[in-house]
Amino acid sequence: MTRRPIRRAVPLCVLVAGLLAGHFLRVTSVAHAHAAPAPAAVVRPPVAEPSAPADPGDEVAPAGPTGRLAADGSLSDVAALSESDVWAVGQQNAWDLWRNRGVITHWDGSSWTEVAMRGDTTGAGHLRSVSAPSADEIWAVGDGHDGLPYVAKGSRNGFDRIGVPQFRPGDWLGGVAATAGRVVAVGSRDGHALMAASAGPGKGATWTTTDGPDGALYGVALMGKADGWAVGDSGTEPLVLRLSDSGWKPAPGVPKIDDGFLRDVYADGRKRAIAIGGVYDADGSIVPLVLTWDGKRWKRDRPPVRKAELYGVTGDGDGTYWISGYDPSHASESFVLRYDGSHWTTLRGEASTQDRTVRLQAVAHVGDLTIGVGHALDDKNHYTDLVERFGPPPAP
Repeated sequence: MTRRPIRRAVPLCVLVAGLLAGHFLRVTSVAHAHAAPAPAAVVRPPVAEPSAPADPGDEVAPAGPTGRLAADGSLSDVAALSESDVWAVGQQNAWDLWRNRGVITHWDGSSWTEVAMRGDTTGAGHLRSVSAPSADEIWAVGDGHDGLPYVAKGSRNGFDRIGVPQFRPGDWLGGVAATAGRVVAVGSRDGHALMAASAGPGKGATWTTTDGPDGALYGVALMGKADGWAVGDSGTEPLVLRLSDSGWKPAPGVPKIDDGFLRDVYADGRKRAIAIGGVYDADGSIVPLVLTWDGKRWKRDRPPVRKAELYGVTGDGDGTYWISGYDPSHASESFVLRYDGSHWTTLRGEASTQDRTVRLQAVAHVGDLTIGVGHALDDKNHYTDLVERFGPPPAP
């Protein structure tokens, strides 16, 4: 098969920043998972019918509080320890080359508060991913204004940038996952998958970086210090890597899907995981892609939407998952899918009379709270950060 790199739209500010830094970062638009069309001259398999019907009674989410960022703010990822301990990361002034700034914000059950990043004169740009193994150990990754990837660790008292000597200009980070005493960030380096890992406390920890196969990684999940998944794309098809005692290796049994890509992964344990992304269609639209792991192989499941962009996935640890994204047929409403392994339910936010496009970039679930974060884009290309809170399923 001829290799066709998956092309992605990049804002002018990011493009200029890459040129000024002497390199071009592998990044996408503010909607980090929103991708531009792939070449149309590709034969693609037809889209099959969904494996299970959607719930006819879609839930409607009440309007939620926002992180109240500055102009052109967008939230990229969210992690929840409890219903009153939620972390989100993103950026504000997204279109301003000089004022673009990464943001870490915290929800305490009643309000959002931005948490400062300390001791770094260059500062963070777009922060794409956050992981919260405990209240005293929160990790965030993204871009630094110095042209290097940005890694930060902290708590409600503030965040410090963690130096990783092995990083090079042009390296890019898309996802982070952490457990007690272990953190892994994934991305790309010179057209190959990149994995950066550390064990041990804080600034004194030793980091290692590993180059993987062709492509880029966007999401990562850990089940233990030497057990995890990382997902992305090779430029032509989905890419899945498995972490074991022998390191990161390409996972066997992943379906070969031309022009497919994966953007996030969630694992319940060694025998159950889910990865989400999409497949470029001939007309430039994106067909949702959902892969599930049963302990032996990855298989494709069919969500009840034919055209949608899927960005983030989470679960309750007991086999139910929530997937956030963008549904072009309901562009002004937030969009989440809930999947229990056999049955799909579509959750939507409140409809808006404004001409806007809503993308939920990530989703977290804890207790009875499902919370999605992202942005709304108006007809003048202005971003507004967005948080949607979804309640428990209705009683039967």
